Amino acid sequence: MRLNHLVKSVVLAVAATLTVSSAMAAEITGAGASFPYPIYSKWAEAYKGATGNSLNYQSIGSGGGIKQIKAKTVDFGASDMPLKVEDLNADNLMQFPAIMGGVVPVVNLDGVAPGQIKLTGLVLADIYLGKVTKWNAAEIAALNPGVKLPAEDITVVYRADGSGTSFVFTSYLSKTSAAFKSGVGAGTAVKWPVGVGGKGNEGVAANVQKIKGAIGYVEYAYAKKNKLQHTQLKNRDGSFVQPDDETFKAAAAGADWAKTPGFAVDFTDAAGKTSWPITSASFILMHKTQADAAKGKEVLKFFDWAYKNGGASATELDYVAIPASVVKLVEDAWKAQVKDSAGKAVW
Repeated sequence: MRLNHLVKSVVLAVAATLTVSSAMAAEITGAGASFPYPIYSKWAEAYKGATGNSLNYQSIGSGGGIKQIKAKTVDFGASDMPLKVEDLNADNLMQFPAIMGGVVPVVNLDGVAPGQIKLTGLVLADIYLGKVTKWNAAEIAALNPGVKLPAEDITVVYRADGSGTSFVFTSYLSKTSAAFKSGVGAGTAVKWPVGVGGKGNEGVAANVQKIKGAIGYVEYAYAKKNKLQHTQLKNRDGSFVQPDDETFKAAAAGADWAKTPGFAVDFTDAAGKTSWPITSASFILMHKTQADAAKGKEVLKFFDWAYKNGGASATELDYVAIPASVVKLVEDAWKAQVKDSAGKAVW
């Protein structure tokens, strides 16, 4: 009887401990950009292992992330298109960068190695305008002497959803092509003259994989994960460069975070001989007034942990971690801007 009583006591004690642990574990929710989804997933797994707390992040595109944070259905939104200060103020939001990386053109061509094809912003814009329609067109052949280009049609693949990746890509094309700027312009959702759509970076990657002669644009981690053939690009200084964390870092090197309202830095078409021309930061959106201060603090704790512990994972996936000097600026902004309903600082 004593043994049975002892066993029951141990079982009850373990159950109580598990209940307390479960109650103490926190879960935060976020939604938005697919650009940072691979690194947020990796960070979330490591963070749960380190703290027991979890992140549920839905990769629904930047447009969806902006809508959900405005509607207060998530704890944070994520967007690759930084919001303007007046838009942030209108919804009482604050914004900060979480990670940086590169958008890359990807193709599906037989007999062509990853990184072999060279393109310029102007030719890439003309492809997306439907002006250059064959892979062996004179405009592409002139950039690729000695490369056997197939005489097949180019199928353009674009993002069908509201997308920060599209904003970054179209921003770059608008800077390098006057015709693209006037005909399509920069935005999260634009009217594409030609092509087929895919939802998320995942959908674009999948369409490029299955369509021979396709060209699309994705965050570099998706290109690597899906073994897609990326292209070289000619940058603002006239150099053809390959995408990787070093060329992304080079593009981000000249950013003036301290003097840019809302941290809304634009890296596209950055100067520098080794700069990748379609480099971007991805941003987090939070309400300045947190109805649930504890939940708001948990979001900030996650990103604080990621800033301090997520650099190796970022490099592994060819993202670029936010520099320590910028993290200091960001966390100062948390202290100044994120408050509970009584006006007390959450961080």
